[in-house]
Amino acid sequence: MSYQKKCSTAAEMLGYTYPRLHEGKNWFVDFFAFDPATGQMRRKKYMLDGIPKKSERRRKAAEIIETVTHQLRGGWNPWVNTQESRGFTLLSDVLERYMEYVDKKARSKTKHTYQSRVNILNQYLSSCVVPIKYAYQFDGAFINDYLDWLYLDRGVTERTRNNYRGWCYSFAEFMVSRKYIESNPVDHIPALDEKKKHRKDLSPTKLKQMRQYLKREDKCFLLACYMEYYTFIRPTELSYLKVGDISLKDKTIFVSEDFSKNKKSAKVALNDTVLKLMVELNVFAHPSSYFLFGKDFRPAPERCNADQYNRRWKKMREALGWSDEYQFYSLKDSGIRDLANEQGVVVARDQARHSDVSTTNRYIQEHSMLVHDGVKQFKGSLDDEDTPTDS
Repeated sequence: MSYQKKCSTAAEMLGYTYPRLHEGKNWFVDFFAFDPATGQMRRKKYMLDGIPKKSERRRKAAEIIETVTHQLRGGWNPWVNTQESRGFTLLSDVLERYMEYVDKKARSKTKHTYQSRVNILNQYLSSCVVPIKYAYQFDGAFINDYLDWLYLDRGVTERTRNNYRGWCYSFAEFMVSRKYIESNPVDHIPALDEKKKHRKDLSPTKLKQMRQYLKREDKCFLLACYMEYYTFIRPTELSYLKVGDISLKDKTIFVSEDFSKNKKSAKVALNDTVLKLMVELNVFAHPSSYFLFGKDFRPAPERCNADQYNRRWKKMREALGWSDEYQFYSLKDSGIRDLANEQGVVVARDQARHSDVSTTNRYIQEHSMLVHDGVKQFKGSLDDEDTPTDS
């Protein structure tokens, strides 16, 4: 490659060339900078012919070169208004900066989710005939087209589309705070009405069916199911638990703030049924540093992704002929329901580590609540003794 072509390629990558002094009939300093309006490199010149002495011309040229070089490296562009210049930052650079920010601030699961969002956005950009290039183009029209692509072309649900809208809002807020754009374009994009989340709790019959099947086929996964039903510990949290977090003496398991959803440490009670199966599976023969549910749900030195719970549950569900309304998380719904009915909603609230009873009540589906016959015959202080009771 010739020197001239190398310089041209470098200029396109940088968006500018470094300023140079030209001596001859005319003395001037020039450089090229990308003009977004034309989509081409455009020449900028500073004439020096008005300075009589050559020594003074060279001194002035050196000052211009030093100043302009510093400005160009700082993002200045002579063809763009100063107030709008950050809007012409490459969107790819903004996304890279955004992920650096996420890596610094967010939890590992959040990082993975946001990186996935960025990857999907890049997929959409690559599919566009004329993809946007600069930060200022991340506007309402573009975001609407992107969300329509997800919903109509990729066939995601209303809930998933709204989740992506939420991420676009968060990313746009990042851009606004750093002056890449003036306002958040997602403010004017409404969320779609979502279908009610379709997940059923498990009846006592189904719970027994599950237990019988897993006792025969997979006791290690049965322990994971017991943990979800009796302790209400979320799947991601389960994946971080270690053997050393279990206290046989206190019959508890410690959930650290390092990986708990509410970022608070807590001790959760362990049911005798859970402990009995742990002993049967020789869980406590493993080092305390081992993860409780490694590969194949056995204690292991390496953590296994939380996705394994849903994958294994799906295999069991298909074997039992259950519909997809019954999910691994249905065990938590069922456990909260059964504990609330037997010990009261406050006990269930504390075991679930909910901040208030209203959160616990959302887990207790209406068709699962018991109706106590004794209430039908309850006589309060307002009762009229002569009032006949319904038979």
